[in-house]
Amino acid sequence: MNRRKVISLSALTAFGFALLTGSAVSQQKSLKDQLVGTWTVQSWDQTNKDGTKLQRFGANPKGVNVFTADGRFFVMFARPDLPKIASNNPMTPTPDEAKALAQGTISYFGTYTVDEAKKTITFQIESTSYPNQLGIAQERVVSSLTADELKYSNPTTTTGGKIEVALKRAK
Repeated sequence: MNRRKVISLSALTAFGFALLTGSAVSQQKSLKDQLVGTWTVQSWDQTNKDGTKLQRFGANPKGVNVFTADGRFFVMFARPDLPKIASNNPMTPTPDEAKALAQGTISYFGTYTVDEAKKTITFQIESTSYPNQLGIAQERVVSSLTADELKYSNPTTTTGGKIEVALKRAK
């Protein structure tokens, strides 16, 4: 092989490797990009300060987390066995119905930011069914994220303890 062909072949090979590396880098999405979409809850488990466990929304909780590309979010969790209101009027539940509904649901929405290095999501809540959350930066620590599964924890709940949530991407 002459010198010109060796240099051309070497340059072509180097260019090919550069393209491979570039396309591999471009395929890696940021944490925020991977979050975008709708997720359905698979489990919601709380460990209290004293070590006791709680499944506030039952063994088969219902719920959704929605993350939009422009930094907005919506979260709702609910027990699957919530009572119907006997009066058929949401403004007049019995005290027991109201208590069961308050204990068995939570929803909130607002904006979120992502810290890629710390693998955290911070919620700035605009409105919630539990007003004690307002005005507090709500940080979630992402422990696992794949194309179809998201797991995060809330290490600093308003009642103490830690909450771990597992979600599956909605189809």
